[in-house]
Amino acid sequence: MPRCKRIVFPILAVASVALIACQQTTNEAAPFPGDTWPISTPEAEGIDPAAIDSIHQDIVAGRYGLLDNFLLIRHGRVVADYHYEHDYDSISAQYNPTNDQYDYDHPDWHPYYRDTDLHTLQSVTKSVTSAALGIAVDDGLIAGVDVPGMSFFDSFGPDMSDARRAAMTLEDLLTMRSGIDWNEAGSYLDADNSCVQLEASDEWIRFVLDHPMREDPGTRWDYNSGVSVLLGKIVQVATGHRVDEWARDRLFQPIGIREFYWKITPDDEVDTEGGLYLSAHDLARVGYLFLRRGMWAGERILSEDWVQASTSPDVTDVRPDNDRPDAGYGYQWWVPEHDGETAAIFAGNGYGGQFLMVAPEYDVVVVFNAWNIHESTELASWRALQDRIIPAIEYD
Repeated sequence: MPRCKRIVFPILAVASVALIACQQTTNEAAPFPGDTWPISTPEAEGIDPAAIDSIHQDIVAGRYGLLDNFLLIRHGRVVADYHYEHDYDSISAQYNPTNDQYDYDHPDWHPYYRDTDLHTLQSVTKSVTSAALGIAVDDGLIAGVDVPGMSFFDSFGPDMSDARRAAMTLEDLLTMRSGIDWNEAGSYLDADNSCVQLEASDEWIRFVLDHPMREDPGTRWDYNSGVSVLLGKIVQVATGHRVDEWARDRLFQPIGIREFYWKITPDDEVDTEGGLYLSAHDLARVGYLFLRRGMWAGERILSEDWVQASTSPDVTDVRPDNDRPDAGYGYQWWVPEHDGETAAIFAGNGYGGQFLMVAPEYDVVVVFNAWNIHESTELASWRALQDRIIPAIEYD
């Protein structure tokens, strides 16, 4: 079972939390974090504390597997902040890892980056990349989502003999309805998985562009990390800045993210399908930016239109992969709960148990980080918000 190394709330900080809570009321306008997040209590923010403690106890008991971080924010204030320590050196050793940034068992790379608190986000990276691209659209550097997707790749000389490739739009890439023939339905430990092959290749952009078309773009949703790589390159072509630099200057720094790591591929491309590392507290900043409709402390970072389009279930016929039979999909964001048009919950989801979940109606942001890649777990953290947290909210 995991050993809880740091509990910011409620066990180790009861006195300071109580002091802060007595100075706050739930009627105040929700704050934005400065260098750190404001702290409150579940009771002060209208959540049954027994429900939060129950989740924590189940994590400690190992029912959620190798779960590393559980962070819950309501009304802009941290009400639960748990970190769980696991001996990943020993866990990884049994799998004979190689010193490769894409060996998911190497403890220098997974789940933390080299003894820091920067945790792998895996495919939550896609949601962050989409936000960076949205800023370029907002700036007018990209004309809109209806532009041809291949118009950014002239220097690569893609085969345009198939008219379906020419018909592919930027929105088709964002919503994973590219029409590209891609196999990512199986395990990420399977050598036949297209994403595994991508990560083993030396030329990522060309690897994706060389895949043939399978159907008309815009007609069928098919999970494809390759298109997320193309989106990162589109940001670079449109802005003149590599996407990690663009995101640093236009997204991360404006919302207070100072430290991050982003994997770089052998041909000096940014891994925008799964290579970003952030702390749990900083990942929550991304969710909070979207919860606040693109605003941050009075400054417009993303247009409300982009936030709305990104987190709406543009695709509602997602196949029942990954135990999400009724999920929707927007612009590189999952929409696990929706009414067909509006998201009740939207989320960035990543391999191994990376979840950034936002429930706008309840003013809630939740982060779970884990590293469950070899064994199934008794309980699924991606259901904790719907099944355990929202039912424990006693008032808005």
